[in-house]
This record gives sequence, structure tokens and C-alpha cells, in this order.
Amino acid sequence: MLRIFRFMLSILIAFELLFAGLFAGGEVRVAMPEPAAEGNAKYVNAFVGTGGIPWMCGMLSPAAQVPFGAVRLGPDTSAVGGIAKVKTNTSGYYYEHRHIRGFSLSRLSGTGARDYGMFRVTPAVGKSLSAKAGALAYSHHSETAEPGYYAVYLPGAAALCEMTATSHAGVQKYTFTTKKDAKLYLDAASCVSEGGSADASVEVDPEGRSLTAYVTMTGTFSDRYGGLPVYLYAEWDADTVGVTAHTAEGDVPGGTSAAGEEAGVLLDFGSRKNDPVTLRAAISFVSFENAKENLAAEVGDNDFDAVRASAAADWTDRLSSININADDGTKEIYYTALYHAMLMPTDFTDANGEYRGFDGETHTADGFTYRTDISLWDTCRNVHALYTLIAPEIQTDCLESLLLMADQGGTLPRWPMGSGYSGSMFGNPANIVFTESYLKGLEFDAQKALDYMKAAAETEFEGKASRDDAALYNEYGYLPDDLVERYSVSKTLEYAWEDAATAALAEALGDADAAALYASRAENYKNLWDDETKYFRPRNSDGSFAAMYPNLVSFIDDVLGTKIFRAYCEGSARQWRWSAIHDVDGMIALFGSKEYFVSELEQFMKDASLTRAAVDPGSGYWIGNQHDMHTAYLFDDAGRADLTQKWVRWTLENRFSTDPDGLDGNDDGGTLSSWYVFSALGFYPIAGTDRYWIGSPCVDSAEVSLPGGKTLKITANNQSDKNIYVSSVKLGGETLDTPYLTHAQIAAGGELVFEMTENSEK
Repeated sequence: MLRIFRFMLSILIAFELLFAGLFAGGEVRVAMPEPAAEGNAKYVNAFVGTGGIPWMCGMLSPAAQVPFGAVRLGPDTSAVGGIAKVKTNTSGYYYEHRHIRGFSLSRLSGTGARDYGMFRVTPAVGKSLSAKAGALAYSHHSETAEPGYYAVYLPGAAALCEMTATSHAGVQKYTFTTKKDAKLYLDAASCVSEGGSADASVEVDPEGRSLTAYVTMTGTFSDRYGGLPVYLYAEWDADTVGVTAHTAEGDVPGGTSAAGEEAGVLLDFGSRKNDPVTLRAAISFVSFENAKENLAAEVGDNDFDAVRASAAADWTDRLSSININADDGTKEIYYTALYHAMLMPTDFTDANGEYRGFDGETHTADGFTYRTDISLWDTCRNVHALYTLIAPEIQTDCLESLLLMADQGGTLPRWPMGSGYSGSMFGNPANIVFTESYLKGLEFDAQKALDYMKAAAETEFEGKASRDDAALYNEYGYLPDDLVERYSVSKTLEYAWEDAATAALAEALGDADAAALYASRAENYKNLWDDETKYFRPRNSDGSFAAMYPNLVSFIDDVLGTKIFRAYCEGSARQWRWSAIHDVDGMIALFGSKEYFVSELEQFMKDASLTRAAVDPGSGYWIGNQHDMHTAYLFDDAGRADLTQKWVRWTLENRFSTDPDGLDGNDDGGTLSSWYVFSALGFYPIAGTDRYWIGSPCVDSAEVSLPGGKTLKITANNQSDKNIYVSSVKLGGETLDTPYLTHAQIAAGGELVFEMTENSEK
């Protein structure tokens, strides 16, 4: 099966190369713009995570954006000249493709969902072209990207295409290298997912220097709550010599407006050889007026170069929050990871403070920035801990936004996208984030958060927004496999984790009754433990255990259309075997002894796939999916910190690279990247708590800028590829006697010193 897939993929890529050559008519090289990134931003490789095996791809894009911006302006690629629109990378860009359909204004980052991709612009040249543009061949030799900037030369359009962005605006500059008429086609109905838009319309101003467009996005997530309205205002700096509207019925020469499933306009600028056309476009999820105001407020009279410089400065500032001393290869992986961790969540707040809420109404953010597109089921594991440490204002924005989503929509979301509940994944991951944030000292309405957490644990909310089958879980103390559709084991394990978070927040707020109730429910994970096999197994309502195949991954059900492995989500029973993060000591006790736990865990680690981002990740250690990405650190709890150090360093070295397939799976809003950011420094957050496991740093030293002007200095003496073991750790000159740090210790600043050695000490 795998050999057949590899053969088919090689055939597809061969066709790509063939068609690219045919459509390009011979590659034309142009001098690409010089890089402008400074500071740590110059180490970012924006193409990491954009290629590889499709479903194992990082699902990332080299699109231009500012940190946490709403606009992610970049290329949408296609297979075989646009003929085969295969789901290869949900961000719209797949490194193995050789054709570009155009440049759209946004996309999700690192997720399994295809959404956004609106208002795609495609350059063209010539007199007799149809208005609607087609895909254009390109080469990676004539492509470049850095934080806040993307550029590519498209021979078929004889155009150097450059992109930069602000939070809500994208600025595009097209330099045509031919005397033929220069044209830009704006597709008002474009989307990343095929058929993922509705109600598209576009209208060019009578003076021919600006336009407005509208679309309702109905992509993977936005369709689940009825669609996301997006408004566009765009203007350009060149006179048009003609406008052609396009609809599903065909071209309308001279037409300045269009509506429907193929609504678009072709702007003809006449001959513009080496005389750039700059298109400035801003979006709003509230109104046309807000889109226009966003453009004025964020771009104003600035030209392309000024906007690019501003975006670069934003990234230089953000990426300076952590400064590491390491070899250039490590710096490239590190700062690329830190960059990817800052692409989402999305700034959903217009220049005037307005945003579209979960009730579909317009609201005003007061004293904070309303943010959405939070891959919460994933990001709860480490991304929010990173924000709390180096960008607490972003984390506070997330907390305030999540509470408002619940106020307007009825319950806390588990994967908020745009202005609604996507319902992706399961459970109440917001519980983890709220509890951890409170324990780490962030200020928000914790009592309101607790009230929503308690309500979600008792009542199932319609619309797939909160906990599924809450009544069954509370009645049985687990989800009976014969009474639920799927994920009975995975959901039970995560519900117990989330209940532990609810108990911890309740205790911190003095709610003793709630603390006791949810602490008791946090033990429910044990109800699925089969002492004979030493696995968490699906269990029926009569108490009997259902069949389990620990070495088979649940994706087989998706391929075959079966329900054999339905008790586990996106993984195997082995990969879910280590999921009681909230009670590691209790989980270890289930194995009978620490020695047996360690032996089983190490075999699990050894059974990792032989290659990064493999076609089949197997049933062993797979950092590319969230439920077992913490497992290397569990040895700490079993008294074998040396094995944590061994496997953390193995992961840092073998599961991250500077290649297009440089991640071991989907990045999911920066989750996989954040694993590297923390682990390279030598510690990793225990989600839902104020503690961090200690690992093995792969940097020589680092400085982390903390809130309040404090700095954490990290030194790894004698660190090298061979010296991966930690003989001692000192904080503030005091030797640590446990393999943990608290947030208070880190937040206080000071110096953390690792003494590294080649030999392990058990």
C-alpha cells in the first residue's frame, strides 16, 4: 500500500514538472528582491512545513503577514496546472505543486481544515485572454519569502509578484516585464476549499481606481455555523484602460460589477513594462466601511516598501523575545518555529474596535483585542503557555475573547474559527487554558470561566461546541463504547484531564464542593484501564471490555470506512496509553511498577517511525499528533530523567529540520512548533498546571524576555550533540533536586544553568 502511494505521488510530481515546463514556455529568470529581514527574523525559513506527504504535511504557507494578523497574503497552488485540485495542503500552498492560481488574502495555519482563501488576485498579460485567470507555472528558483514578505516571478504572466501585509490589509505589487497589456483578475468567489464560498459579489468604482467585494466563506469550519461574511475594499495606483466583469455565464466586457459563484473582475492597465501596479486591499468581517477604514488606518499613504519595512520591524520585535546562542542550523529551526507559533490566533478587531461576535452581531472590544482562529484542542498543550511567558497580552486577549464567545454563543468553544463554533475535535480544552493561566497569575474573570466550565461538564450544548455525551460520562464514569459513536477512550481520557483542571480552578477560587466533585471525576480515566493488558481499553455499558488492537492506528477506519478502531482518535491505543497528564503518578501506578512503566514507555519511543513525516506514522511515538507529544517527558515522573533527556534530544534532532517537510505532522496553530521552542531551551510546560518538566537544552545559551522587564538567562555548559545528559541544574545558584520548574521560578527571572555531560546518571 505504501509503495503504491509513493509511486503515485512520484507520478503526480513528474506530471507537475512536465506541465510546468509546457505552460511556462521555458523558464525565465529575473533578479529577485534582496532580503530585508533583520535580527532573528533573518533565520526564519517560511517554506518549512509546506511540503512532504500530504496528510503528514505541516499545513503551513509562506504567505506574508504580521504577527497574529488577520491577513495572510500568499499564493494558492494547484496540481497539474489546476486540473487536479487535490487536498494536499490545507493552507492553500503545497511545495510540491508547480502552479499558482493566484494570491488570496488569508488562510488557516497548520490545521487540517481548509478555510478562507478569499479575494484571490491573479496577474495576466495579453489582449485576447478570458477574464477568469488560470493557473500559472512557477519555479522555486524564482520564489522567496521572509517574515512579512513573499515574492515570486510568474513567467506566464511576465510578472514579478510581491506581497506584504498589515493586520487587516494586504499590499500587492506587480512588476510586468513585457510591453503586453498588464492585467489583474480579482476572484470574489475564491476560497481554499472547492465550493467553500457563497454570495460573492464585486463592484468597481466608476472612476476605475477602487472596488468593493463581498463573500460569505463556507469552508471546512465556517460552513458549520452558516458562513463567515467578509468585506473587501481595494484600491490601486494605476489607471485602468478597461474593465471586464466575469460571471458563471461568461465575460461581460465593460462590465464593472458581478455576482454569483464565479463573480470576478479583470482590470486592464495597458502596457506597464517595468512600471509596477500596486494593489492595496483591506478586509473586515463587519462592513465595507470598516474595511476602508482599516486600509486608511493601517496602510495610509505608505508605499509597498514602507509597509514591508513595517511588517519586518514587527517580526524583528516579536522574534527578539527569545535570543538563543546556537549554530545557524539550530537558529533556523528555532526562529522558524517561534515564527510559526505567532501566525495565529487571528486579530478579528477592526481599527475602530468593532468585531463580529459568535451571535452574528457587531460588538466593540474595550481595552483588548478580540481574537479568534484558536486551535484550542491543540494549542492548550503548549502554545498558550508560550504566550503567557513571552506575550502575556496575547494570552490575555485570548482569555477575554473566549469568555465573550461563551457569552454570545452559549458555551466555551473548543476550536473557535472566525465568528462561530467549528466543533472540531472534542471536549473542553478551554478548561486547561483558563486554569493554567489563572495559576500563572494572569488576570481575567476566573469565576465566570469556572461557571462555564462547570456548565459544560453537566450539559451537552447543541452545535458540537462543547462536551459530547456529558450525561453518559457522568452516569457511567466513562463513555460506554456501545453507546457512543466514536472516541469513547480518547474522550474519557481528555474529559478526566479537563475535570482535573476544573477542580484545580475551583480549589484556587475557594469552591470546595466543585473542587471535590471534579477531582473525583478526574479519576475516571482509571475506569478504562484493563489491568490484564495494561492499556486503556474501550468498555461497554455492561462493564465488559471491547476488542482492542493496540498496534493499529485509527486512520485505518477512515481509509476503509470501518469502525473497528473508533474508540481512539487520530492514533493507536499505544499512543493514547500515556494520556493522564493530570495524574502521571496515578497513571504510573496502574502499570504496577515504575520499572515496567519505563520499559514500556521506552519501547514505545523506540518504535517511532524511521523517518520524519512518514507516510504511516505507525503505532509508536509520534510527536506530530497532540495526544502523545508529551511522552518523552514522562520519564521524569518515573525517576528516569536521563531517558527524558535522551528522547527529548532525539526528537529535537530527528523530528525537526529546515526542509519543506521539516515537521512531523500538522503544526495546528503553532503547537508542534511550540514543542521545539520550549524543548530547545531545556523545559516544557505541563498543560493545565503551573509546572514545567526539565529536559535537555540544545542551545548553548538563551535569554528570554519576561513580563515586567525581567529576563531568564539560560546557560547549557558543554552542550553538544554528544553531551545530551544533564548532570545538574541550578536556578539562581541553587541546585534543583527535582526534574521540575514552577512558573513562579521562571517568571522571577535570573539564571538557569545546565551542566551537560556525555554520560547519563540514573
